[in-house]
Amino acid sequence: MEYLDSLIRYSKILPYIKIKKIDKNSTITNYIAKRNQIYILTNGEAMLIRYDTNGNKTIIEHFTEGNIFGEMFYSVNTSNELTVIAKKNCKVIYFNYSDLVENNNLELLNILISILSNKATNTNDRIEVLTKRTIREKLLAYFSSISSKYHSKSFTLPMCYSDLADYLSIDRSAMMREIKNLTTEGFIKKNKKKITLLY
Repeated sequence: MEYLDSLIRYSKILPYIKIKKIDKNSTITNYIAKRNQIYILTNGEAMLIRYDTNGNKTIIEHFTEGNIFGEMFYSVNTSNELTVIAKKNCKVIYFNYSDLVENNNLELLNILISILSNKATNTNDRIEVLTKRTIREKLLAYFSSISSKYHSKSFTLPMCYSDLADYLSIDRSAMMREIKNLTTEGFIKKNKKKITLLY
């Protein structure tokens, strides 16, 4: 991705743009109101996780190379703890949005607009999946989305099944039963995390 190379170059000459390495399973950031930090993942994978007041976990987003995240994209409040966790060793570029605006760097602002456009597409895909009514419909919509992303009917799931259940906001046991049904009925072929669509 060309814009990542540009951001890395700017991090070497602009003091308000920083690069940080994060170990697997470590916290990249916690969302804090009014901080308005922006993070862009340049390597690895991460997840935005929410815990409600009862301790229930939901995976809000799954981030891969080139994805953007930060407080400015979510309403931060005390009843929802939002944390970004590295699922692999990661590297991120981060900066404060106000610094970007104050320095009026048009190239950086254009890069940000391009990244936000991609984020909007990913958000629409997620909404499309979550609005499905049944576990089967959610799974098939998610599988179709991943298939389109990789341009192949065979793909490896980007997360474990427990995380997938949290990502789809469904019960893991019920999800695994439905995956077994989809396999038996000839909709998919499954080999561990590798899924092949047969429809």
